[in-house]
Formats: sequence, structure tokens, C-alpha cells
Amino acid sequence: MGTVINVAAILAGGLGGLLFGNRLPRRFQDTLMMANGVCVLFIGIAGALEKMLSVSGGKLESGGTMMLIGSLAIGAFVGEWLDIDDRMEQFGTWLKHRTGNDSDNGFVDGFVTASLTVCIGAMAVVGSIQDGILGDPSVLTAKAVLDLIIILVMTASMGKGCIFSAIPVGLFQGSITLLSGLLQPLMTAEALDNLSLVGSVLIFCVGVNLVWGKMIKVANLLPAIVVAVMWTFF
Repeated sequence: MGTVINVAAILAGGLGGLLFGNRLPRRFQDTLMMANGVCVLFIGIAGALEKMLSVSGGKLESGGTMMLIGSLAIGAFVGEWLDIDDRMEQFGTWLKHRTGNDSDNGFVDGFVTASLTVCIGAMAVVGSIQDGILGDPSVLTAKAVLDLIIILVMTASMGKGCIFSAIPVGLFQGSITLLSGLLQPLMTAEALDNLSLVGSVLIFCVGVNLVWGKMIKVANLLPAIVVAVMWTFF
């Protein structure tokens, strides 16, 4: 039920964003998008620093640097080879046409950006496994509340394409829940730390794109999350 609750929250946030956003002048929407981008930047920074920094002997130490560099380098190579970013945009374009939103120039960008924001992160993976193994949707329920707020703000500033991020969330988290029995042994504490660190860096990249325009093909970096988990065992 965790994924169902999460999808429902995204839809509710999207509908709220449409009602709220349509009442705002364009300059308000632009400023709201910038504010949202800054929030996403700091969410990514906070998540990354939480996993990289530790206090030992009264000193602040950092770790995970080589794992981060290796995961992003390998992930970028694989992502470019698969061209995930282009495939997501193609799917967004198909959705735009199928839903009768051909005149909405921001539909695809909203869909891709919102999908990356709510799909990346340890909560999606851990919550889905916990829901599948224990039947406990508490983590995904907490994520659903966060996603509702995020999608509400994004939809108000970027348009209705953000609502359709419910589709990749449903497919991604639903698949993990169904395969939870196979994935659970791989999700050690160290693997989750690596996943969270790399995922937070990718969330930061989403924030960069929101504030400064599309500068980074974040979707093409998604394989870095898989590499980060595999890094634990090598």
C-alpha cells in the first residue's frame, strides 16, 4: 500500500498545484520555481554532507570520496550509453501528446524534473523493501507527505507535467516492493549509505537545473546509484 499512498499523494499535490498555480501571475511562478530550486539544492547538500562528514577524535573528517567519484564516473558512462535522459524526454513527449497537452511547452521539462526529484533517494528504496518484506508502509507514507508538498510547489511553478511523475514513482517503487525479497540482502547499512550519498548529489544536480536551467543530464547519471550499491561488495 505504500506505493499506492505515495502515488495518490503526488496526484493530490499536483492537482493542488494546478489550482494554486493558475491563480498566480508568471513572475510569481518564476520566483516560486527559483525558491523550489534553492530548497532542492540544500536538500541535496544536507543529505550528501550527512553521509560524507563524521566527527572522530574531536575532528571533522570526510569519507566516501573515491566511491562518489567512481560511481558518478561509471554511472555517467553507462547512462550516456543508454541515453536515459533522451528516453525519459521521449516518454514525456509521448505523454504530452496522449494527454492532449501539445500546446504546453513546459510539460516535458516538468515531467522529467519532478520525476527525478521524487524517485531519487534512499527513502524510495528502503521504504519499498520494508513495505514488501514487512508490510510496513510507514517510510513510504512519510515520503508521500514530502512528495505531496514538493509536487504541489513544482506543479504551481512548472505546470501539469509534474503530476505525471506519479507514473515512474509507481513503476519504480512498485517494482522494488515486488522484488524486495531478492533486494533485501543487498541493502546493507554501508550500501544504503552509499546510495543515499550518491542520490543526494543527484538531487543537488536537479536543483542546479531548476535554478540555472538544464545544465546537467541528471537522468544519465542515474546508473551511479546502482554502481554505489555494487561498490559496497567490491
